[in-house]
Amino acid sequence: MSEFQLSLLSIGAVVVVMVYLYGLWQQWRYRRSLGKPFQEPVTPPIADAVTHSQDDTEAQHFIADPVPETSPQFDDKTDFIVSMTLKIPQSAEALDGYWQRRFDYGKTIQAIGCSAATGVWERVIPESRTAYSAFKIALQLADRNGPVSDTRLSDFRELLGDIGRKLDADMILPMVDSAIERARELDKFCAEVDQMIGINIVPSGERVLFGSEVARAVQLVGMSLQADGTFHQFDADGATLFTLGASDGTPFQHHTLDQMQVDNMTLLLDIPRVKEPVKHFDEMTLLAMEIATTLRAALVDDQRVTLGSAAISHIRAQVEAVEKSMLAGGIAPGSDQALRLFS
Repeated sequence: MSEFQLSLLSIGAVVVVMVYLYGLWQQWRYRRSLGKPFQEPVTPPIADAVTHSQDDTEAQHFIADPVPETSPQFDDKTDFIVSMTLKIPQSAEALDGYWQRRFDYGKTIQAIGCSAATGVWERVIPESRTAYSAFKIALQLADRNGPVSDTRLSDFRELLGDIGRKLDADMILPMVDSAIERARELDKFCAEVDQMIGINIVPSGERVLFGSEVARAVQLVGMSLQADGTFHQFDADGATLFTLGASDGTPFQHHTLDQMQVDNMTLLLDIPRVKEPVKHFDEMTLLAMEIATTLRAALVDDQRVTLGSAAISHIRAQVEAVEKSMLAGGIAPGSDQALRLFS
């Protein structure tokens, strides 16, 4: 063998050793960022992992290093959560296939990632440049349009499974069948508590009210006209407590208030979306009385029967029953979960 060939072989051997050592150094840095001692990679025994099968509805658990708990906004009761723990930290670009299809499933989808540097979970968007050691992607199981379909859920699971395999990530893929059952139960529960309570405000006799009159009256009690064409009352955090709109759905608009006429308005409380709905129903009732007094109007039910104290107490009991049912079901009215479910 010539001296030139020996030189080439020596250089090649050096390059191979350097690549190997660089790979070990990268793993050492990753382990150190997670606060773990460096170990040589070990192939887990077959019994420690569940391999893919033809039946894609079977749960798959791939052994993963422990990572901090997920964000409290994710919950197995309301979300189908796919978990990925990465061997090498990746940016949001690693989920490219998911970003392209995240609007295809008809329900809210959220992604969070565990920062490899800090161990803190944060919301992930396509532009995120943080290096993440783990991802969790959650598809909401139900909303006011009903439960997620089994076809879309299976498709979502398959998509995330493909992404995880390409990343060589340790994954947890929940079973589709059990998630569909949870989605149906959740939808049934939501349908039972999804109630709005309205108090109608009607001017006396055949009189009608101009939009400008209504605007002045409700501004006195702190309500303001919003883009949806109704007047809103907000809490200290900026969340809507109740709304006032024309009963026939005609929107109030700033530029037509002087011309608009209305003969029936409804003050509305969306029970699942409001914290402490019983307390705020009491506030809404007092507010309705104040507005009615200013406008020389009356409070009536849907049959235009005057609302007396007995009728108001009956409505209050309904609100209280819904609040108790939601709390018993583990979804507090006005919570982040409730706002997502009843959107």
